[in-house]
Amino acid sequence: MLARLRLVSRSVLGSVARPLIRLRSAEPPSPARGEGRRAPFRKWALRSLGIATLGIATTAGALTYYASTLPPLDITAARDRSTVVLDRDGKLLRPFLTADGRWKLPVGEADVDPRYLAMLKAFEDKRFDRHWGIDPTAMLRAAGQMLLSGRVVSGGSTLTMQVARLLEPREERSLAAKLRQAVRAVEIERRFSKSEILDLYLTLAPFGGNLEGVRAASFAYFGKEPKRLSTAEAALLVALPQAPEQRRPDRFTETASRARDRVLARVEAAGLATRGEVAAAREEPVPTARKPFPSLAPHVAEQVVAESPAARSHRLTLDARLQANLEQLARERSLGLAPQVSIAILAVDNDTGEIRASVGGVDYFAAERAGALDLTRALRSPGSALKPFIYALAFDNGIAHPETMLEDRPARYGLYVPENFDLGFQGMVSARKALQLSLNVPTVELLSALGPQRFLSRLRDAGATIAMPKEGGAPGLAVGLGGLGITLQDLTRLYVGLARGGEMLPLRVKPGTNPAGEAPRLVDPVAAWYVADTLLGAPPPLNAMPGRIAYKTGTSYGYRDAWAVGFDRKHTIGVWVGRADNGAVPGLVGRTVAAPILFDAFARLGLDPRPFPQPPNAIVATTSNLPPPLRHLRQDVPKTLAALATPGLKLAFPPEGARIDLAASALDGKAELNLKVDGGAPPYTWLVDGTPVTPPLRRREAAWQPGGKGFVRISVIDGTGASESVSVRLQ
Repeated sequence: MLARLRLVSRSVLGSVARPLIRLRSAEPPSPARGEGRRAPFRKWALRSLGIATLGIATTAGALTYYASTLPPLDITAARDRSTVVLDRDGKLLRPFLTADGRWKLPVGEADVDPRYLAMLKAFEDKRFDRHWGIDPTAMLRAAGQMLLSGRVVSGGSTLTMQVARLLEPREERSLAAKLRQAVRAVEIERRFSKSEILDLYLTLAPFGGNLEGVRAASFAYFGKEPKRLSTAEAALLVALPQAPEQRRPDRFTETASRARDRVLARVEAAGLATRGEVAAAREEPVPTARKPFPSLAPHVAEQVVAESPAARSHRLTLDARLQANLEQLARERSLGLAPQVSIAILAVDNDTGEIRASVGGVDYFAAERAGALDLTRALRSPGSALKPFIYALAFDNGIAHPETMLEDRPARYGLYVPENFDLGFQGMVSARKALQLSLNVPTVELLSALGPQRFLSRLRDAGATIAMPKEGGAPGLAVGLGGLGITLQDLTRLYVGLARGGEMLPLRVKPGTNPAGEAPRLVDPVAAWYVADTLLGAPPPLNAMPGRIAYKTGTSYGYRDAWAVGFDRKHTIGVWVGRADNGAVPGLVGRTVAAPILFDAFARLGLDPRPFPQPPNAIVATTSNLPPPLRHLRQDVPKTLAALATPGLKLAFPPEGARIDLAASALDGKAELNLKVDGGAPPYTWLVDGTPVTPPLRRREAAWQPGGKGFVRISVIDGTGASESVSVRLQ
């Protein structure tokens, strides 16, 4: 710093003494008329040069000594900034106040309109790019104007000196304070580049109230980033830091307008704007009130900040545009609902599991809706929204096919008597139609064949958190119709698994890579496609076209929760509607309330739905063309003594979890796996990953040639419709 002070001293000395040196070194003219009058002037000039040189040298020495007495420069004020939460592209979702209650958003030269920067330099420090922290010309001009007028006409501070003042604020305005700023300015110039000094000014400059930095001011007064400013907006932001409290546009509009117009006059004189642009800028009204700062995804923002309080910037996977659109959709749809009813929406990218939008409620500040609660994470009853997974597991285990006929007629399971939503019955229906119409009785029949415990275990193995009303007891068939608790996040994740062909991914809101290792699988690709193709044909709500997305609705008991979850190959969106306090809402039905919101949400994605490719092993057939065991879920076989004596079906080989070496069983270069079953009633149909690999056989043994290595699910169905499945690894 001392070396830089010496350089500055030499610069000042040169600027003052250079004309006098030229005068002294000039060749004396030949004696002529008037020579006698010029000689005294030369003596005066030389004497002045000596005095000036001595004064500057003394000043430089004093500055050098003064600089050595100052403590190290503290830039803590520049580091203390608002915590910000950003979307996947760096757009601001939500800022937070600093610990002392200020808005101080991070900002740099690249984040600001170039015209604003040009105006700032032209008005505050036109030689900013050339000086070393102090501008001797400007300081001499300011001093001369003060001596002539007896008051301060213009300041001699550079932008670097203003940064020094902002880093070390002092109440007094004295020559000593000015001297300290000058010394600090030279130190700042030596320590930082011009671009970094400009960044410091843009961050620290005051704009009235608790606003610090041009970015905070741009949001507060114009409601936008400072990247694109009008001429009038840029001029106002240039004018405010000179007297931020006296020129606050939200309190002193006329004063702010006059200050802005003075900047515009200087801008026109500097050639930075045409006369027409300046005239139009003067007509533009000055903002009279502050605008609210962005507050998108407030629930997610608070969660990530609470998890990492030391971080000042959080980049999320959310899309600010989609987040704003879905929050607006929730507000619009809530207008037709009771004041206590809220809406939660979750949008997920199926390829990565990244959450693109998360609406935790309609209004964060609405006490009657419990707006501060993130309802995407609340445990609620899913109603019929879990039915697709009962069908998927039944398809996966070879129990049924989309064209398998089910019985929709009165049935009793012990004390449990399921009923359809409309209290009617359809008779014999295919599994496809039963799922599309969300019939309860055929679903319970499927779940009975599958087993409630197996159903819940598969969901939990896939990563979903399931809450049961009574811990310790065996789950009953009511779990298939909503007799459990699940969050919108977990339910949406399960549907993401269906969209991915049965492969599960964790949902995440922060960028990163998925965990290494094999992802858990809910069902095989064929079973997932069966469900997706079935749900694609579900009748849409009145505001939508059919066949665009696969979706399912749900309504919990007592009209407390309305659900709708839909997916295409690229995105999955889940919607929940209800009261945060779990109160009943008459008429709250998933198909009429939640489904229209779901289809509107997909429309706001701005993308055409992508179809689901058919797996090569999928069976596309009518009921009559299916293997006999798959044509009906239950066959009315006479319960003779022989039939009652038939032992239960058991898959003897391969056993569950076996690792089978294909090379050991290879014949003529082709691996062959023997399959064996005990018990049951012939004929037996063998399936691999839900696809039949043998015709119905009377014998209990069969042979199958695998197509490759990996995990497979082997199933057998006997003549009564009983089935057994195992998962093995071929290596």
